[in-house]
Amino acid sequence: ESRPHGDVLRSGRIRLVPVGELRWLAVGPKLFQYVIKVIVQAIQLLYKMLKIERPSYILLQNPPGLPSIAVAWVAGLFWGSKLIIDWHNYGYTIMSLTHGRNHPLVQIAKWYEKLFGRLSDYNLCVTNAMKEDLWVNCNIKAVTLYDKPASYFKETPLELQHHLYMKLAKDYEPFKPRTESVGLAAERSAFTEMDEKKGHVIKTRERPALLISSTSWTEDEDFSVLLKALEGYERYISEGAELPPLVCVITGKGPLKDYYNRLINKLHFKHIQICTPWLEAEEYPLLLGSADLGVCLHKSSSGLDLPMKVVDMFGCCLPVCAIHFECLHELVKHNENGLIFRDSNELAEQLKMLLLGFPTSEGKLHNFRKNLRASEQLRWDESWDQTVLPLFEQNK
Repeated sequence: ESRPHGDVLRSGRIRLVPVGELRWLAVGPKLFQYVIKVIVQAIQLLYKMLKIERPSYILLQNPPGLPSIAVAWVAGLFWGSKLIIDWHNYGYTIMSLTHGRNHPLVQIAKWYEKLFGRLSDYNLCVTNAMKEDLWVNCNIKAVTLYDKPASYFKETPLELQHHLYMKLAKDYEPFKPRTESVGLAAERSAFTEMDEKKGHVIKTRERPALLISSTSWTEDEDFSVLLKALEGYERYISEGAELPPLVCVITGKGPLKDYYNRLINKLHFKHIQICTPWLEAEEYPLLLGSADLGVCLHKSSSGLDLPMKVVDMFGCCLPVCAIHFECLHELVKHNENGLIFRDSNELAEQLKMLLLGFPTSEGKLHNFRKNLRASEQLRWDESWDQTVLPLFEQNK
């Protein structure tokens, strides 16, 4: 349902082949719906794949792998193509969040993933922890390809920030100016103002701090942790801490969005505003590149994958507070490019520490951003050339 980024749509080398959504299947028992959905999707996907021009390689991201791993393997047999699986997580561990680890469907999905995963020609994975797990538990040899940000994830120039804020202000109250402008005519948002005569953009003196988090609103992200931390932040201000007002933007869409919006609507903050917009693909990196701090609540269902949202934030030199899980240290270096927290109280303390005296250009928040700028991270295409192209060369 999401419109791809313009770079994808404009590329002459990419052809998008849509697969219809199965809305009519929402009848009968849930198990029946699920089985029928998998069968119909398998037929749809196989039909589409057998109609395309013969591929040399079939590259598949997992999850979702049911039924796509089996379908891609069958199509590869038909075409004589090499199958590459890019392991971002395990589908069965995501299913277990809803059904529990011992549910028959979860056990079937686990068996299926291991069986068909072994039939691939090459395997990529997103962490060294997953590389080891694939080998020990599935006898699958993989190459670690860390997620890297695309080139358009970068710090946003002030003029572009202003245009984005003005656009968002049309629909979202937190982006509107707190007070009316006095004196010279100026176009203002909550964060910036532009002198209409000189066309010069500056950040407003009493601007709020902009905190951003992104989510697919699923069970592996507990946003009540952030909401409780914001209650703590509000309490710090009421007790006299010199903290800025806060605009908290949570982007994305998914099954639990309405549930959390109801919780948000019950909160009555004086110094914090929360909004949950859906952003176009081109707007999301601009907002990341404009923010002051990112928050990640992704808790890996397997404990073996890393949150892509943090990768994108780091591409924009945006410091991050991320919730702890087993292999997060492969991405977030505590006290170097961000902070790792374990509960809402610790997150509230970190927000207080990082934003005290905002917007001063001193302190940990500023140092984290400096470290990210100095790190000269690899971009996606460079990482791909270094790690994946050699696999293709071996095949030649």
